[in-house]
Amino acid sequence: MRNGRRRWLFRTVAVVLGLSMFVLLELALAVLDVGGLNEQDDPFVGFDDVRPLFVLNESGTRLEIPPSRHKLYFAPESFPAKKKKDTFRVFCLGGSTVQGRPYSTDTSFTKWLQLSLETAQPERNWEVINCGGISYASYRLVPILEECIAYEPDLFIVCTGHNEFLEERTYGHIKQTSAAMKATHRFVSQLRTYSLLWEAYQSLTQADASSTGRPNLSVDADALLNYKNGIEAFHRDPVFRSGVIAHYEHNVRRMITLSQNAEIPLILMRPPSNLSDCPPFKSQHRDKLSREELARWQTLVQQAQNHYRDDLFQSVQLFDQALDVDDEYAATHYELGRCHLLTGSPDLARESFLRARELDICPLRMIAPLENVLTDAAADTGTPLVDAYTLLETECRHGILSGEILVDHVHPKFRGHQLIANALTLTMTERGWVTPQVDWKERRDRVYRQHFDSLKSIYFGRGLRELKALRAWAAGRAKEPTSTQEP
Repeated sequence: MRNGRRRWLFRTVAVVLGLSMFVLLELALAVLDVGGLNEQDDPFVGFDDVRPLFVLNESGTRLEIPPSRHKLYFAPESFPAKKKKDTFRVFCLGGSTVQGRPYSTDTSFTKWLQLSLETAQPERNWEVINCGGISYASYRLVPILEECIAYEPDLFIVCTGHNEFLEERTYGHIKQTSAAMKATHRFVSQLRTYSLLWEAYQSLTQADASSTGRPNLSVDADALLNYKNGIEAFHRDPVFRSGVIAHYEHNVRRMITLSQNAEIPLILMRPPSNLSDCPPFKSQHRDKLSREELARWQTLVQQAQNHYRDDLFQSVQLFDQALDVDDEYAATHYELGRCHLLTGSPDLARESFLRARELDICPLRMIAPLENVLTDAAADTGTPLVDAYTLLETECRHGILSGEILVDHVHPKFRGHQLIANALTLTMTERGWVTPQVDWKERRDRVYRQHFDSLKSIYFGRGLRELKALRAWAAGRAKEPTSTQEP
């Protein structure tokens, strides 16, 4: 009996000593700042090259996005290379929604946030820097965030989720793992010891994107829709969809971890998407649909459409019957949603519109699994989340996002960007990063109007031209990559 107890005691002491050595090693690596996260450690994709977004100007006084990057992807942006005293510097990362498309940064929420902060607390120097890249997905934001850590940021704002399906890549090399294994890997991958061992393994095996099976992507985004008939490349692919979701989760949590390790606060944003005024960009029938079933479906849909003017309730019944034949054709759900909306059933309409968005074969709007990943990551890590989707919903009839607040499938109108900026200011105030003056909101709204009135007519003309090109691009009618207009 005593021998048994001694053996257990010996084993316990051995485990404790082993763990103590490991903890001491982690602490030593942290003190020496060795073995931190590396932006290249992405098991899903690699890049031909990772170039800095910002470079010093000729005088060496400012960091700026070079013309080679803002001709097609970014808007012109710069900030002082030497941070001034009492400056609060905010980097806003994301896609074209952050940039303010189809217009530009002068009417993006980043501009309104700058004006809002300056009005709320004018004695402080505020810098809000727009890092919104056209067609930039989450995996392209990780290196940008890593880079910007060196520029003395006080806050990151990340709005991403719409562009995850835009670029051609594969995920066949990624093994499916359980939720428990994913959680374990997330924890272990944050350890400096793990990072060092992984780097050593890669060095010994000379592992790169080709040897690990990862696809290599170009330096800047190369969206399929930039090419003529690019929409034909989109088709139903459950393996790819699953890989996109897993990759997005990896990127969001990685950006949170990078910011936490650097002790820089981060705000996540759930971007809005148009439901009631945006039909699916591409629909596809379910697999193994027989000729007889297809003919039956076509007959039911045609009959439903014929009743649009005389009996919408009959249209609803016929669309329901068509969905009994094929419930994976996204456009049918959308048409059913329009009928529900016109017959006074907004809850049913919302359900149909959401189903149409989820089944869209060309998903240019953030899908529900990505939204769930975003909210779960925020909740798990205590990261503040600004829900722009729900915020802008309140501006629309029936509480369904529409063209009332969005100019197209995802991009907010001017008023929408202002509301997002106001919500961000509120979050920053609640966190103690802003101390607003008394009765400052009326002055803010006046400053908003003055800035808007100061913009030249050519700015709005270019925006309308860009909107027309953007709608053609989203519909798969691009002739060549569209460019970012100057602000």
